[in-house]
Amino acid sequence: MKRYLDYLWPIIGLVAVVWSVELLWSKLKAEAGTDAAIEALLENASLWQSIKIIAHRIGHKIAVIPPEAFFHAALATLVAYAALAWYDRIALIHLGKEKGISWFYISLCSFVTYALSHNIGASVFSGGMVRYRAYTAKGLTAAEVAVLVALCSFTFAFGTIFLMALVLLYEPQILRPLERMSRWFAIGDSTARMIGIGMLAFVALYTIGSWLRFKPLRIGKLEIIYPRLRIVARQYLAAPLELAGAAGIIYFALPEQGNPGFLIVLGAFLLSFSAGLLSQVPGGVGVMEAVFLAVMPGVPAPAVFAALLIWRLFYLILPLVFSLPIVLAFERAQLKRSTRIAPPP
Repeated sequence: MKRYLDYLWPIIGLVAVVWSVELLWSKLKAEAGTDAAIEALLENASLWQSIKIIAHRIGHKIAVIPPEAFFHAALATLVAYAALAWYDRIALIHLGKEKGISWFYISLCSFVTYALSHNIGASVFSGGMVRYRAYTAKGLTAAEVAVLVALCSFTFAFGTIFLMALVLLYEPQILRPLERMSRWFAIGDSTARMIGIGMLAFVALYTIGSWLRFKPLRIGKLEIIYPRLRIVARQYLAAPLELAGAAGIIYFALPEQGNPGFLIVLGAFLLSFSAGLLSQVPGGVGVMEAVFLAVMPGVPAPAVFAALLIWRLFYLILPLVFSLPIVLAFERAQLKRSTRIAPPP
Protein backbone atom coordinates (compact mmCIF):
# COMPACT_ATOMS: atom_id res chain seq x y z
CA MET A 1 0.00 0.00 0.00
CA LYS A 2 2.81 2.38 0.91
CA ARG A 3 4.36 1.72 -2.50
CA TYR A 4 1.20 2.97 -4.21
CA LEU A 5 1.10 6.06 -1.98
CA ASP A 6 4.67 6.89 -3.01
CA TYR A 7 3.34 7.36 -6.55
CA LEU A 8 -0.03 8.83 -5.59
CA TRP A 9 1.31 11.86 -3.70
CA PRO A 10 3.44 13.16 -6.60
CA ILE A 11 0.40 12.82 -8.87
CA ILE A 12 -1.66 14.84 -6.37
CA GLY A 13 1.13 17.43 -6.29
CA LEU A 14 1.12 17.66 -10.08
CA VAL A 15 -2.68 18.07 -10.13
CA ALA A 16 -2.34 20.85 -7.54
CA VAL A 17 0.22 22.60 -9.74
CA VAL A 18 -2.01 22.38 -12.83
CA TRP A 19 -4.98 23.62 -10.82
CA SER A 20 -2.89 26.47 -9.41
CA VAL A 21 -1.76 27.53 -12.89
CA GLU A 22 -5.38 27.66 -14.05
CA LEU A 23 -6.30 29.59 -10.90
CA LEU A 24 -3.40 31.98 -11.47
CA TRP A 25 -4.56 32.69 -15.01
CA SER A 26 -8.11 33.36 -13.79
CA LYS A 27 -6.81 35.72 -11.10
CA LEU A 28 -4.72 37.67 -13.56
CA LYS A 29 -7.69 38.05 -15.90
CA ALA A 30 -9.89 39.18 -13.00
CA GLU A 31 -7.31 41.72 -11.79
CA ALA A 32 -6.99 43.06 -15.32
CA GLY A 33 -10.68 43.97 -15.12
CA THR A 34 -11.50 42.58 -18.53
CA ASP A 35 -14.74 43.80 -20.08
CA ALA A 36 -16.72 42.12 -22.87
CA ALA A 37 -14.57 43.61 -25.65
CA ILE A 38 -11.33 42.49 -24.00
CA GLU A 39 -12.79 39.04 -23.30
CA ALA A 40 -13.54 38.65 -27.01
CA LEU A 41 -10.02 39.81 -27.86
CA LEU A 42 -8.47 37.32 -25.44
CA GLU A 43 -10.59 34.51 -26.82
CA ASN A 44 -9.05 34.93 -30.29
CA ALA A 45 -5.52 35.78 -29.14
CA SER A 46 -2.57 33.45 -28.66
CA LEU A 47 -1.24 32.74 -25.19
CA TRP A 48 1.62 35.22 -25.57
CA GLN A 49 -0.72 37.91 -26.91
CA SER A 50 -3.14 37.29 -24.03
CA ILE A 51 -0.32 37.67 -21.51
CA LYS A 52 0.71 40.97 -23.12
CA ILE A 53 -2.89 42.27 -23.07
CA ILE A 54 -3.40 41.36 -19.40
CA ALA A 55 0.01 42.77 -18.42
CA HIS A 56 -0.84 46.03 -20.19
CA ARG A 57 -4.21 46.29 -18.44
CA ILE A 58 -2.72 45.63 -15.00
CA GLY A 59 0.19 47.98 -15.69
CA HIS A 60 -2.24 50.74 -16.64
CA LYS A 61 -4.07 50.29 -13.33
CA ILE A 62 -0.97 50.57 -11.14
CA ALA A 63 0.83 53.25 -13.15
CA VAL A 64 -0.40 55.91 -10.70
CA ILE A 65 1.57 54.35 -7.83
CA PRO A 66 5.06 55.88 -7.32
CA PRO A 67 8.13 53.58 -7.65
CA GLU A 68 9.15 53.94 -3.99
CA ALA A 69 5.77 52.52 -2.97
CA PHE A 70 6.62 49.29 -4.81
CA PHE A 71 9.91 49.05 -2.92
CA HIS A 72 8.25 49.54 0.45
CA ALA A 73 5.46 47.11 -0.46
CA ALA A 74 8.07 44.49 -1.43
CA LEU A 75 9.82 44.93 1.93
CA ALA A 76 6.48 44.60 3.75
CA THR A 77 5.81 41.38 1.83
CA LEU A 78 9.17 39.93 2.87
CA VAL A 79 8.41 40.81 6.50
CA ALA A 80 4.99 39.15 6.29
CA TYR A 81 6.27 35.90 4.75
CA ALA A 82 9.26 35.75 7.12
CA ALA A 83 6.83 36.00 10.04
CA LEU A 84 4.65 33.27 8.50
CA ALA A 85 7.72 31.00 8.46
CA TRP A 86 8.14 31.87 12.13
CA TYR A 87 4.62 30.49 12.71
CA ASP A 88 5.86 27.05 11.63
CA ARG A 89 9.05 27.38 13.65
CA ILE A 90 7.06 28.24 16.78
CA ALA A 91 4.82 25.19 16.28
CA LEU A 92 7.87 22.95 15.80
CA ILE A 93 9.39 24.29 19.03
CA HIS A 94 6.08 23.55 20.78
CA LEU A 95 6.30 19.97 19.50
CA GLY A 96 10.00 19.70 20.37
CA LYS A 97 10.77 18.90 16.71
CA GLU A 98 12.72 21.99 15.67
CA LYS A 99 16.09 20.26 15.73
CA GLY A 100 17.18 18.79 12.42
CA ILE A 101 14.83 20.97 10.36
CA SER A 102 16.61 23.99 8.95
CA TRP A 103 15.16 27.49 8.80
CA PHE A 104 15.52 27.32 5.00
CA TYR A 105 13.38 24.17 4.80
CA ILE A 106 10.78 25.65 7.16
CA SER A 107 10.68 28.88 5.15
CA LEU A 108 10.13 27.06 1.86
CA CYS A 109 7.41 24.88 3.36
CA SER A 110 5.67 27.86 4.94
CA PHE A 111 5.98 29.93 1.77
CA VAL A 112 4.39 27.24 -0.41
CA THR A 113 1.73 26.51 2.21
CA TYR A 114 0.48 30.07 2.41
CA ALA A 115 0.94 30.82 -1.28
CA LEU A 116 -1.46 27.97 -2.05
CA SER A 117 -3.90 28.37 0.84
CA HIS A 118 -4.26 32.15 0.44
CA ASN A 119 -5.13 31.70 -3.24
CA ILE A 120 -7.07 28.44 -3.27
CA GLY A 121 -8.94 28.92 0.00
CA ALA A 122 -9.80 26.00 2.31
CA SER A 123 -6.55 26.82 4.09
CA VAL A 124 -6.73 23.95 6.58
CA PHE A 125 -6.95 21.41 3.74
CA SER A 126 -4.60 22.96 1.19
CA GLY A 127 -2.08 24.15 3.79
CA GLY A 128 -2.36 20.90 5.72
CA MET A 129 -1.58 18.84 2.63
CA VAL A 130 1.62 20.78 1.91
CA ARG A 131 2.76 20.61 5.51
CA TYR A 132 1.93 16.90 5.73
CA ARG A 133 4.09 16.12 2.71
CA ALA A 134 6.94 18.34 3.86
CA TYR A 135 7.10 17.51 7.55
CA THR A 136 6.41 13.77 7.37
CA ALA A 137 9.45 13.68 5.08
CA LYS A 138 11.35 15.06 8.10
CA GLY A 139 10.01 12.44 10.50
CA LEU A 140 6.87 14.06 11.96
CA THR A 141 3.76 11.93 12.40
CA ALA A 142 0.35 12.82 10.96
CA ALA A 143 -0.87 13.71 14.49
CA GLU A 144 2.08 16.05 15.02
CA VAL A 145 1.46 17.76 11.69
CA ALA A 146 -2.20 18.24 12.70
CA VAL A 147 -1.07 19.96 15.93
CA LEU A 148 1.35 22.11 13.91
CA VAL A 149 -1.39 23.21 11.51
CA ALA A 150 -3.76 23.96 14.40
CA LEU A 151 -1.17 26.01 16.31
CA CYS A 152 -0.24 28.01 13.19
CA SER A 153 -3.92 28.79 12.63
CA PHE A 154 -4.32 29.79 16.27
CA THR A 155 -1.24 32.03 16.09
CA PHE A 156 -2.88 33.91 13.22
CA ALA A 157 -6.17 34.18 15.15
CA PHE A 158 -4.31 35.27 18.29
CA GLY A 159 -2.54 38.06 16.39
CA THR A 160 -5.79 39.17 14.75
CA ILE A 161 -7.60 39.39 18.09
CA PHE A 162 -4.69 41.20 19.75
CA LEU A 163 -4.23 43.80 17.00
CA MET A 164 -7.97 44.30 16.45
CA ALA A 165 -8.33 44.99 20.17
CA LEU A 166 -5.71 47.73 19.92
CA VAL A 167 -7.42 49.21 16.84
CA LEU A 168 -10.81 49.31 18.60
CA LEU A 169 -9.28 50.96 21.65
CA TYR A 170 -7.51 53.70 19.71
CA GLU A 171 -9.77 54.02 16.63
CA PRO A 172 -13.25 52.83 17.73
CA GLN A 173 -14.91 54.90 14.99
CA ILE A 174 -13.59 52.45 12.39
CA LEU A 175 -16.80 50.42 12.71
CA ARG A 176 -19.19 53.31 12.08
CA PRO A 177 -19.00 53.33 8.25
CA LEU A 178 -19.59 49.57 8.16
CA GLU A 179 -23.14 49.99 9.48
CA ARG A 180 -24.27 50.43 5.87
CA MET A 181 -22.98 46.91 5.12
CA SER A 182 -24.47 45.16 8.16
CA ARG A 183 -26.54 46.08 11.22
CA TRP A 184 -24.05 44.09 13.30
CA PHE A 185 -21.74 47.11 13.12
CA ALA A 186 -24.37 49.54 14.43
CA ILE A 187 -22.54 50.13 17.70
CA GLY A 188 -21.17 53.23 19.41
CA ASP A 189 -17.56 54.07 20.15
CA SER A 190 -17.84 53.11 23.82
CA THR A 191 -19.23 49.68 22.88
CA ALA A 192 -16.44 49.24 20.35
CA ARG A 193 -13.88 49.98 23.06
CA MET A 194 -15.58 47.47 25.36
CA ILE A 195 -15.27 44.84 22.62
CA GLY A 196 -11.59 45.73 22.35
CA ILE A 197 -11.17 45.32 26.12
CA GLY A 198 -12.91 41.94 25.91
CA MET A 199 -10.48 40.85 23.21
CA LEU A 200 -7.54 41.95 25.34
CA ALA A 201 -9.04 40.00 28.25
CA PHE A 202 -9.02 36.86 26.09
CA VAL A 203 -5.38 37.50 25.18
CA ALA A 204 -4.51 38.06 28.84
CA LEU A 205 -6.35 34.90 29.95
CA TYR A 206 -4.50 32.84 27.35
CA THR A 207 -1.18 34.29 28.55
CA ILE A 208 -1.99 33.73 32.24
CA GLY A 209 -3.09 30.17 31.49
CA SER A 210 0.26 29.50 29.89
CA TRP A 211 2.17 31.22 32.69
CA LEU A 212 0.36 29.40 35.52
CA ARG A 213 0.16 26.15 33.53
CA PHE A 214 -3.61 25.77 33.65
CA LYS A 215 -5.05 22.34 32.98
CA PRO A 216 -5.99 21.65 29.34
CA LEU A 217 -9.28 23.24 28.30
CA ARG A 218 -11.80 20.60 27.26
CA ILE A 219 -14.64 21.37 24.83
CA GLY A 220 -16.40 18.08 24.23
CA LYS A 221 -13.76 15.73 22.84
CA LEU A 222 -11.49 18.63 21.94
CA GLU A 223 -8.59 19.25 24.32
CA ILE A 224 -6.69 22.53 24.16
CA ILE A 225 -3.29 22.49 25.86
CA TYR A 226 -1.77 25.81 26.85
CA PRO A 227 1.63 26.24 25.20
CA ARG A 228 4.64 27.11 27.30
CA LEU A 229 5.18 30.79 28.06
CA ARG A 230 8.16 31.01 25.71
CA ILE A 231 5.87 29.86 22.89
CA VAL A 232 3.27 32.50 23.77
CA ALA A 233 5.96 35.19 23.89
CA ARG A 234 6.96 34.31 20.33
CA GLN A 235 3.31 34.43 19.24
CA TYR A 236 3.08 37.99 20.61
CA LEU A 237 5.87 38.96 18.19
CA ALA A 238 5.32 36.78 15.12
CA ALA A 239 1.58 37.26 14.59
CA PRO A 240 1.45 41.09 14.80
CA LEU A 241 4.59 41.27 12.64
CA GLU A 242 2.98 39.19 9.88
CA LEU A 243 -0.32 41.06 9.95
CA ALA A 244 1.38 44.47 10.08
CA GLY A 245 3.55 43.46 7.12
CA ALA A 246 0.55 42.33 5.06
CA ALA A 247 -1.40 45.51 5.88
CA GLY A 248 1.73 47.56 5.20
CA ILE A 249 1.61 46.55 1.53
CA ILE A 250 -1.73 48.32 1.19
CA TYR A 251 -0.68 51.26 3.33
CA PHE A 252 2.42 52.01 1.23
CA ALA A 253 0.42 51.66 -2.02
CA LEU A 254 -2.22 54.20 -0.96
CA PRO A 255 -1.73 57.86 -1.87
CA GLU A 256 -0.77 60.33 0.86
CA GLN A 257 -3.83 62.47 0.15
CA GLY A 258 -6.75 61.15 2.19
CA ASN A 259 -4.67 58.37 3.74
CA PRO A 260 -6.30 57.73 7.16
CA GLY A 261 -3.12 56.38 8.78
CA PHE A 262 -1.65 52.95 9.37
CA LEU A 263 -3.91 51.97 12.27
CA ILE A 264 -7.09 52.48 10.21
CA VAL A 265 -5.56 50.59 7.26
CA LEU A 266 -4.56 47.78 9.63
CA GLY A 267 -8.07 47.62 11.09
CA ALA A 268 -9.68 47.55 7.65
CA PHE A 269 -7.29 44.80 6.60
CA LEU A 270 -7.98 42.69 9.70
CA LEU A 271 -11.74 43.01 9.26
CA SER A 272 -11.81 42.33 5.53
CA PHE A 273 -9.12 39.63 5.36
CA SER A 274 -10.64 37.71 8.27
CA ALA A 275 -14.09 37.95 6.65
CA GLY A 276 -12.59 36.68 3.39
CA LEU A 277 -11.00 33.71 5.17
CA LEU A 278 -14.20 32.84 7.05
CA SER A 279 -16.23 32.99 3.85
CA GLN A 280 -13.50 31.01 2.03
CA VAL A 281 -13.39 33.65 -0.72
CA PRO A 282 -9.90 33.33 -2.27
CA GLY A 283 -8.04 36.60 -1.85
CA GLY A 284 -11.07 38.22 -0.24
CA VAL A 285 -12.22 39.44 -3.66
CA GLY A 286 -15.08 41.90 -3.26
CA VAL A 287 -15.03 41.74 0.55
CA MET A 288 -11.82 43.76 0.89
CA GLU A 289 -12.91 46.36 -1.65
CA ALA A 290 -16.23 46.91 0.14
CA VAL A 291 -14.64 47.29 3.59
CA PHE A 292 -11.80 49.57 2.47
CA LEU A 293 -14.10 51.84 0.47
CA ALA A 294 -16.44 52.14 3.47
CA VAL A 295 -13.71 52.75 6.06
CA MET A 296 -11.68 55.19 3.92
CA PRO A 297 -14.16 57.51 2.16
CA GLY A 298 -11.47 60.17 1.80
CA VAL A 299 -9.39 58.02 -0.56
CA PRO A 300 -10.56 57.92 -4.21
CA ALA A 301 -11.99 54.55 -5.22
CA PRO A 302 -9.46 54.03 -8.09
CA ALA A 303 -6.60 54.52 -5.60
CA VAL A 304 -8.12 51.94 -3.24
CA PHE A 305 -8.53 49.45 -6.10
CA ALA A 306 -4.92 50.05 -7.21
CA ALA A 307 -3.60 49.52 -3.65
CA LEU A 308 -5.54 46.27 -3.27
CA LEU A 309 -4.28 45.16 -6.67
CA ILE A 310 -0.71 45.74 -5.46
CA TRP A 311 -1.51 43.73 -2.33
CA ARG A 312 -2.84 40.81 -4.37
CA LEU A 313 0.14 40.92 -6.72
CA PHE A 314 2.72 40.94 -3.92
CA TYR A 315 0.93 38.84 -1.30
CA LEU A 316 -1.02 36.36 -3.45
CA ILE A 317 -0.14 36.14 -7.13
CA LEU A 318 3.68 36.42 -7.16
CA PRO A 319 4.08 33.97 -4.23
CA LEU A 320 1.84 31.53 -6.12
CA VAL A 321 4.04 31.87 -9.21
CA PHE A 322 7.23 31.27 -7.22
CA SER A 323 5.76 28.37 -5.22
CA LEU A 324 4.88 26.18 -8.21
CA PRO A 325 8.49 25.30 -9.19
CA ILE A 326 9.19 24.49 -5.52
CA VAL A 327 6.26 22.03 -5.43
CA LEU A 328 7.41 20.41 -8.69
CA ALA A 329 11.03 20.11 -7.49
CA PHE A 330 9.95 18.60 -4.16
CA GLU A 331 7.60 16.04 -5.71
CA ARG A 332 10.21 15.16 -8.33
CA ALA A 333 12.76 14.52 -5.57
CA GLN A 334 10.27 12.43 -3.59
CA LEU A 335 9.30 10.40 -6.66
CA LYS A 336 12.95 9.83 -7.54
CA ARG A 337 13.59 8.71 -3.98
CA SER A 338 10.65 6.27 -3.99
CA THR A 339 11.64 4.70 -7.33
CA ARG A 340 15.30 4.29 -6.38
CA ILE A 341 16.16 0.59 -6.41
CA ALA A 342 17.57 -0.50 -3.09
CA PRO A 343 20.96 -2.24 -3.31
CA PRO A 344 20.99 -6.00 -2.67
CA PRO A 345 21.87 -7.07 0.90
